[in-house]
Amino acid sequence: MKVADQLNNTKETLFSFELLPPLKGRRLDDLYHAIDPLIEFKPLNVNITYHQQESIYRPAGNGLMERTIVRKRPGTVAISAAIQYKYNLTVVPHMICGGFSKEETEDVLIDLHFLGMQNLLVLRGDAQKGYRDFIPEKNGHEHTIGLVKQIMNLNKGIYLDPSVENATPTEFSIGVAGYPEKHFEAPNMDEDIKFLKEKVEAGAEYVVTQLFYNTSKFFEFVDLCRKAGITVPIIPGLKPITTLKDVEVLPRVFHIDIPKELVKEVQKCKNNAEAKEVGVEWAVQQSLELKKAGVPALHYYTIGISDNIRKIASKVF
Repeated sequence: MKVADQLNNTKETLFSFELLPPLKGRRLDDLYHAIDPLIEFKPLNVNITYHQQESIYRPAGNGLMERTIVRKRPGTVAISAAIQYKYNLTVVPHMICGGFSKEETEDVLIDLHFLGMQNLLVLRGDAQKGYRDFIPEKNGHEHTIGLVKQIMNLNKGIYLDPSVENATPTEFSIGVAGYPEKHFEAPNMDEDIKFLKEKVEAGAEYVVTQLFYNTSKFFEFVDLCRKAGITVPIIPGLKPITTLKDVEVLPRVFHIDIPKELVKEVQKCKNNAEAKEVGVEWAVQQSLELKKAGVPALHYYTIGISDNIRKIASKVF
């Protein structure tokens, strides 16, 4: 079933979560252990992230270093298929611009289509590790909207090779990202909303937001979107605090603010276990407020940790 259809027809707030593929060499069972405790909450879907390759340097002898390209978290397509098969869940693999040419992107989309997957979360992706700016692959997409348009063309049976005849249309439903506190590269919120509207007009059917800790920022973001004519469902994305350092690290990585009340509570904690409990309670309060406001779903960023998400869900759903 398409996620967009479920979001548009639900009368209650639904539950979904995101997982990272295991690091290369790890077991798929590790991912299953994160999913199992959350099945009782009947998730709308499970998102599986995609990670582009990284450049690393290794000693090559004679004091020289050799550049090697590695992908530390491979297997998004295979993992998505395995989860769909094992749990009979709707799986939403991420599709990113970074690290792929348009031809490589098309091949991945064809694989997903053959596997019967209809839902995608479409993102530009971060800059490659060690680089400040995002650099697309040769003949790749520089912005998310280009990737959205390519997928929508496939939905019309339009492939990159114009000589393909009697092409089978795909049936992908697309979600995209939104930023309640503005994407850090956008010059201002108005421009950021404009870019989001362009993605929706190109074919995106719903929006999942970046994490935030001040719920009022989400409501303000939704108001701006509606005033701009964006009418698709907007799903809040939540990531509970899990360590003492999160209040320092998360603002740097995700360019977000953390309310002073939350910072004070975390600073009172003696260890990560206590900080994790503070994160649970803060996320519960956010979730209940958002649920009361009638959001179509709540989406949790687990980073492979689900015991805290289970505690939150048990108090919210």
